Amino acid sequence: MSLDLQHYPTLAIAQTPDKLRQLPQEKLRELSDELREYLLNSVSQTSGHFASGLGTVELTVALHYIYNTPIDRLIWDVGHQAYPHKILTGRAKQMSTIRQKDGLHPFPWPPESDYDTFAVGHSSTSISAALGMAVAAEQEGKNRKVVAVIGDGAITAGMAFEAMNHAGDINKDMVVVLNDNEMSISENVGALNSHLARLLTGNVFNSIRDGSKKLLSNVPPIKEFASRAEEHLKGMVVPGTIFEELGFNYIGPIDGHDVDAVVDTLRNMRKFKGPQLLHVVTKKGKGYALAEKDPIKFHAVPKFNPADNALPKAKPSAPTFSAIFGDWLCDIAAQDPKLMAVTPAMREGSGMVAFSQQYPDQYFDVAIAEQHAVTFAAGLAKDGCNPVVAIYSTFLQRAYDQLIHDVALQDLPVLFAVDRAGIVGADGPTHQGAFDIAFLRCIPNMIVMAPSDENECRQMLYTGHKAQKPAAVRYPRGAGMGITPDTAMTELPIGKSKVSRAITGKPSKKAAILNFGTLLPNALAAAEAIDATVIDMRFVKPLDGQAIEKAAAEHDLLITLEDGCIAGGAGSGVLEYLQQQGIMKPVRTLGLPDSFVLQGTQQEMYKEHGLDIEGITSTLRSLLS
Repeated sequence: MSLDLQHYPTLAIAQTPDKLRQLPQEKLRELSDELREYLLNSVSQTSGHFASGLGTVELTVALHYIYNTPIDRLIWDVGHQAYPHKILTGRAKQMSTIRQKDGLHPFPWPPESDYDTFAVGHSSTSISAALGMAVAAEQEGKNRKVVAVIGDGAITAGMAFEAMNHAGDINKDMVVVLNDNEMSISENVGALNSHLARLLTGNVFNSIRDGSKKLLSNVPPIKEFASRAEEHLKGMVVPGTIFEELGFNYIGPIDGHDVDAVVDTLRNMRKFKGPQLLHVVTKKGKGYALAEKDPIKFHAVPKFNPADNALPKAKPSAPTFSAIFGDWLCDIAAQDPKLMAVTPAMREGSGMVAFSQQYPDQYFDVAIAEQHAVTFAAGLAKDGCNPVVAIYSTFLQRAYDQLIHDVALQDLPVLFAVDRAGIVGADGPTHQGAFDIAFLRCIPNMIVMAPSDENECRQMLYTGHKAQKPAAVRYPRGAGMGITPDTAMTELPIGKSKVSRAITGKPSKKAAILNFGTLLPNALAAAEAIDATVIDMRFVKPLDGQAIEKAAAEHDLLITLEDGCIAGGAGSGVLEYLQQQGIMKPVRTLGLPDSFVLQGTQQEMYKEHGLDIEGITSTLRSLLS
């Protein structure tokens, strides 16, 4: 149910940027307050990303106030912080549908709005995209402005620095806003640096600087001395030397919650030529005390009552697969001092909090730098350590070359704990782990495992740790099946499956379901309905060839089942194996289609793509009839 905008009179007037730009500047603080309140009341009713958006309210208002969006391009990095942007760009009344099936996309999404200029969901893409748009704007010749907003976490990725290095080299007109929300805003930052930013962007300072450069242009030694003097002077009073070295004109830091300071600074910067970087300091969770105190906990929230002093307690459920991994990691570290755990800024999401506290010397958070994480692990493995890389399926995509070139090519014993494999739900197409089976199984030297429950997950992690080869264990987001894993850890025979259900009667046609992963309960329920065999394949690579041949010999039809893409997936591997053996047998592959899976709950997406019990049963009956 959408909120009544009558309770937000200024926001009701400024529902689109063109209306926003008609407001007098003195109304922007009032608008910011209402926007923050609307965001709080909206997300608390629907769930979603929260603390990041609270921190960018004033910045969002200022950007749309100064820039002529969507003609001017505004590119958000990742997009967690873009809820205020959605509210101000005509979608306030639709916020009740965000992250839901057929509702608003969880991140900026161009098919949804012209104001969403670039689709995002992963970090550190904004500066590269903005630079491309800046070049295109110059070709267009219409004085289109381009602004990228990137956080201090996202800017740690190498891609951001690659883009800045290129931007400084080709000297195109663009603005990068560095949203720094990791430090508190003290009075001196809010006052002194806001004054400094206005000074550095003001006409007097820049006229003097540009005039001096022109005056001294014919006296190279003096010109060089003056340039160095300016650089060192600015280096003493602002922390922007690194950006200046990359070719950016650095401005800031300024208080990102002082909407007038941000507006005044952006108004001055809009006239500048070449690459500019504005450093704004914000508070993640700003305006809601609980989120300010614990921005990690309030990064993404369930439905909650803002008047309460805490988020609602989660209902008791089976441990998540991430928790199973975290427990295993602590248990194996107690046995193996050479274990080294690596994560690209996903400590909480990957279940590594306890491990990081108990084994701090064996824990490495490399920040948002997936490529570095994988090659760093390769270096650990090359010289005798036993690294485990905990990484989300869609984030591993970002380190594919390192996986091939630095790990698999050298056959190094790096274990990849691939979290969020398969359907993840509300985060939508940027986060659905649809492709890991396909892109992992084609790599030589890899072992690829797909557990069907919590105990298999624990034993497969142990198997991969002991294998002394590149290995990956993929498991889904969320709770398991409620199976308590064995405390003891046992190596599984590599490439061996197990029969989970055998045919009990004498059906006229026999079918076997070859299951890969946690859809096993659905496969078993469907098999009960039509009396079919179910084989838990366990290993995507190497495949259990003997089990496939036996199933083909004893059944009229084979069904492969996986929560990954059909194209190039585990089912493709079964078909390839049968073809290589010269075995002709009808095979139907069930999995995700050759299209990007949008947002919705896991169960909604399983149903939509025929991977729930009813869908699998219906497919089997149709084929057998």
